[in-house]
Amino acid sequence: MRSVAFLVLFAALAVPTASAQDYPAKPVRIVVPYAPGGVTDIASRIVGQKLSEQWKQQVVIENRPGGGGLVGTQLAAKATPDGYTLLAATISEFSITHHLYAKYPLDPVKDFVPIVLLSDTPLMFAAHVSAPFNTVAEMIAYAKKQPGGLAFASPGNGTLNQLTGERFALETGIKMLHVPYKGGAPAGAALASGEVPVGVVAASSALPHIKSGRVKPIAVTMKKRIPLGPDWPTVAESGVPGFEASNWVALVGPAGTPREIVAKVSADANRILKLSDVRERFVGVGAEAVGSTPEELAARIRSDSERYGKIAKQLKIRLD
Repeated sequence: MRSVAFLVLFAALAVPTASAQDYPAKPVRIVVPYAPGGVTDIASRIVGQKLSEQWKQQVVIENRPGGGGLVGTQLAAKATPDGYTLLAATISEFSITHHLYAKYPLDPVKDFVPIVLLSDTPLMFAAHVSAPFNTVAEMIAYAKKQPGGLAFASPGNGTLNQLTGERFALETGIKMLHVPYKGGAPAGAALASGEVPVGVVAASSALPHIKSGRVKPIAVTMKKRIPLGPDWPTVAESGVPGFEASNWVALVGPAGTPREIVAKVSADANRILKLSDVRERFVGVGAEAVGSTPEELAARIRSDSERYGKIAKQLKIRLD
């Protein structure tokens, strides 16, 4: 009986290792909590395609926009933690949004396990080509003349983009009116159509419209200029010292995802993020391929959560 019990125990302990060795044995789903075409979607598709090639299994990108990222994030949180449902997480859902509600249905730390940081993307202030300003200083001067404030588009309520626009208004003494959309691509499209005069969007969302001539760049929110637009000034150099914001995209899994699978996905994604063609594709959309260990991603989530929690409190931004 002892030998039988020992064999049963040994088999139970061996299951996670065996499953990790066989993983993935079927298609893997990456839930993107925003609409197609935005920075989160693009990063997921670049890495997902390479993972599919490496694993010889289909990696399906499933867009579930809504609620400023909450709809898709909740869907992933409730999924079976077996490694076959992953979430494309961003700074918004994991370090910002939960600070904006008295009661929030998710705990980013308890409900998910970090896997790997995929990319970092600067935000930018961009304007419709008809807007009567071309620089940060001119935009500020124009906004001060608008009784209702200067309307700006973002990918949704509670996103980094919204906080960046609100923070900019606070620091420059102007009034801005937030207009949320369901993702970076819809926000970029609204900007390109002239539905809103200004957008606080990722460079990847604005770039196609800048190239088409319907949108013009005002400034990027990084410490230094970016390779995608070396002639685009930074907000800081345009008269708002110290102003900086960037949006990261990462892969996470539902809490309880086996450690061995987390380690495998992280290792495989990190190898992919070092490939020259992958890095070039990220640069092409205004992003930087990063890579990280699960522990490093966890530290980034914590530090950004502390920073933006303080900003949300200072600006008194609430979504309930």
